[in-house]
Amino acid sequence: MYEKLIHKFEPEYNEAKPENADADFVVSPQAYFRGACQLPGAQYNVGFQIFVKPFFLDRFPHRHKVDEYLIFLGGSFPNLFDFDAHIEFTLGEIGKDAETFVIEEPTIIRVPAGVYHCPLNFMEINKPVFFQAALMQGMFGGIYDFPGGSREMWYNGPIQCKLFPGKKCDSCRACMEADWQDDAWKK
Repeated sequence: MYEKLIHKFEPEYNEAKPENADADFVVSPQAYFRGACQLPGAQYNVGFQIFVKPFFLDRFPHRHKVDEYLIFLGGSFPNLFDFDAHIEFTLGEIGKDAETFVIEEPTIIRVPAGVYHCPLNFMEINKPVFFQAALMQGMFGGIYDFPGGSREMWYNGPIQCKLFPGKKCDSCRACMEADWQDDAWKK
């Protein structure tokens, strides 16, 4: 009965890469916990990445309906404090109250619900950086401002849908409505 509460990580390979560049800015494979689609009822999702080259990770300011935590540690295990990088991260709304912070040592940032954040730019990496973005909701998504208004956009990675075998996840969010005891999750 409780086996549905256990998730075994599967390796994920980077699908996203910058234009005219290789995807070797991050160690592959990577590990992600994709929230409700992997453990029904989960209200948490997180990625585990090790960056080895500079990369402009997120250029577009956005916000979330829930808190997010960004964690920056040294990626030379076992010493998580062996950190040698220059990362810039903006909190607040650009043109209003935005502040850009420089990260040059192990750091955790709490981004409260509704607070605009990004760009996030890994500008210089002299030693690997272990990065986690942990969002307190069942699927990764953000609210972005467009000329015609705000729109919530979702992304769940290159994974298979658990509700509909053989279908790649298209972020329909049906898994967020399911409960861990729901028969739809039986394999």
